[in-house]
Parts: sequence; C-alpha cells; structure tokens
Amino acid sequence: MQIDLVALIVDEYDPAIAFFTDVLDFDLVEDSPSLTNDGRPKRWVVVRPPGAQTGILLARADGEHQRSAVGNQVAGRVGFFLRVDDFDAAYQRMTQAGVTFVREPRTESYGRVAVFLDIAGNRWDLLGTT
Repeated sequence: MQIDLVALIVDEYDPAIAFFTDVLDFDLVEDSPSLTNDGRPKRWVVVRPPGAQTGILLARADGEHQRSAVGNQVAGRVGFFLRVDDFDAAYQRMTQAGVTFVREPRTESYGRVAVFLDIAGNRWDLLGTT
C-alpha cells in the first residue's frame, strides 16, 4: 500500500507546472485533458520529484470555495515536506530562482530545515542532512 497522489489546489495549471518543474526540479509525469464531474474541461496534471513514487496532482481551483483554499490548504501550517540530498545546493538554487523562504535555514536534531512558499503560498519544509 502507498499514497499515490496528493492534490494541491492552484490558481492556474501552467504557472504551477513551471514552478514545480523549473524551480523545484520535479518531473512532469502527466498533463492530460479531462472533464469535471459536470462535463467542463479541465486537465489532469501530475508532478513528482525524480525517482519518487508519490506525486502531486495540480488541481486548478473550481469555484469560490476552492479558490479560497489556494495557498491555505493546511491552515497556514507547514503541510508539505521536500527532502533533498544536498540541502545547501537546493537552498541556493531555489533562492536564485526567486522562491520565498519565510524561515531561514537552521539545524535541528533531524537535519537542516528551511520553510518556503510554493507558487500558491502553501508552506513547505525543505529538509536535508546536516
């Protein structure tokens, strides 16, 4: 058993795809036309870190209720955790790409951590070894 996908509500597909693939270096696994439950067009967009099994379904907000959740899917908490092999290189690359870090790198018992915002405004931990 495994978690296959986690949905992340975004404003628009293409800027979200660019953020995850160009900035975070994820792979675009799928970008296919699809339909909402009531027959309107949408896209099925999945991104995933290289070599990972679990992916992120980039779901464009549909309606005011979903739009209000963009950037606040976990009520302002860190809700996503990205572990990298080389923390300093990832932090430098992301900073140079314009990623907003809301907490600077620090060392904890479990390794290095810094909190950043994704394109929608959700908080993520960037994690690496010391």
